[in-house]
Amino acid sequence: MAVKNNRVKSTSDLELKDRLVAINRVTKVTKGGRTFTFSAIVVVGNENGIVGWGLGKAGEVTAAIAKGVEAAKKNLIKVPVLKGTIPHDQYAKFGGARVYIKPASHGTGVKAGGAMRAVLESVGVTDVLAKSKGSSNPHNLVKATIGALSELRDASMVAQNRGVSMETVFKG
Repeated sequence: MAVKNNRVKSTSDLELKDRLVAINRVTKVTKGGRTFTFSAIVVVGNENGIVGWGLGKAGEVTAAIAKGVEAAKKNLIKVPVLKGTIPHDQYAKFGGARVYIKPASHGTGVKAGGAMRAVLESVGVTDVLAKSKGSSNPHNLVKATIGALSELRDASMVAQNRGVSMETVFKG
């Protein structure tokens, strides 16, 4: 089955907002003592259907966040957002994290926790029901959520992939 590539090529014309998901302090013990470094996972999005994530590692928190933002800008994807929600429910997993996202009616809000909330708000989804099972590791949760969002398809994408009209998609 031919699936349309939903990667975003150019980032220069986008107004991207970044959200910090998690910061982790890592300690390396050497003969000379302890060396502290920081890793930061960051999600960027324009709140209009484009989102990406990145991981930055550095000796200081601000440098790690800046590296994470630059990494996130390099792997952006386009997500179909219809009337503030997603087109259909979707399940995805990455490592030990399992995520399930489901469309919701207007006024529901973003019913998601932690790392999933950051990703869904960066995409621009205003009404969605989400559940994470298994691991609560923010790295794997972000990757699983982006994986689920990247598999979403709206009716126009389905019609284009099948080579049929929109009417045929809805009426069969």
